[in-house]
Amino acid sequence: MSEAIRVLIVDDILETRENLRKLLQFERGIEVVGEAETGAEALRRAAALKPDVVIMDINLPDANGLDVTEELRRRDPAMQVVILSVQEGREYMRRAMKAGAYDYLVKPPPIDELLAAVRGAGQTAQEERARQRDTGVFGSASSAGGSRLGRLIAVYSPRGGTGCTFLATNLAVALKSPDTTVIVADAKLQFGDVALVMNVQPRYTFADLAEVESLDADLVSEVLLPYPKGDIHVLAAPLRPEEAEQIAPQTVSATLQHLKALADYVVVDTASALDAVTLSVFDVADLIVVPIGQDLPSIRNARVAIETLMGADIPKEKWVLVLNRAVKRSSITPERIRNYFKIPSVLVVPEDPRVVLSLNKGELLLLSQRNSPASKGILQVARTVRERLLQVQEH
Repeated sequence: MSEAIRVLIVDDILETRENLRKLLQFERGIEVVGEAETGAEALRRAAALKPDVVIMDINLPDANGLDVTEELRRRDPAMQVVILSVQEGREYMRRAMKAGAYDYLVKPPPIDELLAAVRGAGQTAQEERARQRDTGVFGSASSAGGSRLGRLIAVYSPRGGTGCTFLATNLAVALKSPDTTVIVADAKLQFGDVALVMNVQPRYTFADLAEVESLDADLVSEVLLPYPKGDIHVLAAPLRPEEAEQIAPQTVSATLQHLKALADYVVVDTASALDAVTLSVFDVADLIVVPIGQDLPSIRNARVAIETLMGADIPKEKWVLVLNRAVKRSSITPERIRNYFKIPSVLVVPEDPRVVLSLNKGELLLLSQRNSPASKGILQVARTVRERLLQVQEH
């Protein structure tokens, strides 16, 4: 499967950004990963989101779009920029090409021209990234250097059966891009299913780190399992429940800190109990994604857990609620849930029969059925996760 072309939209006019997003978001093979309205914000978001293509307005409030383009290309030569401007003429196009732009389009661009430019630029970016890619990312701590984003997303539900493992594994795929590294860690130490769902055979697990006196990133990297279909790595849960008893919460938190040094995104599947191990995951998490069911016990338990943990100094900015397996005919709507939790929005992953089929086959839905309703919901979760991580970072 080819990677979706990741697009960042830069324009100081909100209406223009929304129109561009609407034009692109339903196109097969294109994913709008973020927006920016100034040159400074564009540089920050490009560094964090690593888009393949930046659609750049030439006139920004704080900078010339050509100068921003030149700086983006200097920082990441694989990244491609499509300039949008109200100015016509060869001179403007020549200046754009000199700054390193892939293409120059006059506003408002015809849809077919815009799509052709984005697809051509995206293909160029991905081919260049493939040439640059270091296949030995996890060979040593030094290979990661200090360049990884190191963001950890915990997936947690106080009630079993809400789809934590499904969401965690597919979210990892959604966060993956040609130049980002992603690790899935299974912190359901007694009965973890990440390896089973991803159809990998564990050679090493969390249990192999339990008796190590001094953990380091090199040692942690050696227990990671490659997931070849998605270029993702896995830290599996112990193979037997009794092995979990030997793993101290301090070992879990130290291991996760090393994983953050090795990867851009670490997605951690957690157990439902608010025990010491789960709390140790929250201690190092940058964001906590909470899948909930469309039933009152699931919703109530989630609210109690969140209120309890907010009292333990986990701020509300860290929480992302996902209504999983949602059906339209239910009286418990996303709007009612949003009002109940008093939050701006609740993300939705719709009910989809392909989910069970993918789990039974050991295939991640986002790799086998990227255009299915549930896959589209997960892609929206991934976009929100990136945006929220940026907001946490900027504050």
